[in-house]
Amino acid sequence: MVRTLAAAALPSDGTPAYWDDACRHLSRRDRVMKKLIPRFGDARLKTRGDAFTTLARSIVGQQISVKAAQSVWDRFALVAGGVGTCLQAGEVRSLQVPQMREAGLSARKCEYLLDLARHFTEGQVHVDEWQAMDDEAIITELVAIRGIGRWTAEMFLIFHLLRPNVMPLDDLGLIKGISLNYFSGEPVSRAEARELGEGWAPFRSVATWYIWRSLDPEPVEY
Repeated sequence: MVRTLAAAALPSDGTPAYWDDACRHLSRRDRVMKKLIPRFGDARLKTRGDAFTTLARSIVGQQISVKAAQSVWDRFALVAGGVGTCLQAGEVRSLQVPQMREAGLSARKCEYLLDLARHFTEGQVHVDEWQAMDDEAIITELVAIRGIGRWTAEMFLIFHLLRPNVMPLDDLGLIKGISLNYFSGEPVSRAEARELGEGWAPFRSVATWYIWRSLDPEPVEY
């Protein structure tokens, strides 16, 4: 079921085709979702950019503020010839580390970005096959790239591939939101969060998105 939904979830406007069905499903099954969903009107998950650019941005933004990440990204994109467009893996792979460092990237992030570019240019990630692959298979491919862990891979599944049933249990915002919305602010274990999420299936990504919105009403885009 998840694979069928995922394959049909990339309409031209960048929003998931399954969203309205998911909201109705969650509202019927979950008392918190029934209250949360109407608070945010027509706001919904939206994807933008292409796979390589999205993953490169995730690496650039690691462990720095959103504002700092945007500044570094703008300088890096200028060096890589991608201002106003998607970055090309081949262009990034051809860069020298000193060029990348001048954009404000750490030595480690330079290594990560070059490894990402290598995986794309050498066909070690199967972009054209992702729509037919299940979530865990894609995560396995992505975490083989230096600098990409499971959390980043799950964010990619949610925000880029629009997969409907991802629950990122390593996400601190999700755990905090579950605590506040379901447990009156009491600490929540991963096991408790996972059990709660079983009731959100097959639309755990959508429920996660609304939990995030309960903490920060401004929708996130990657």
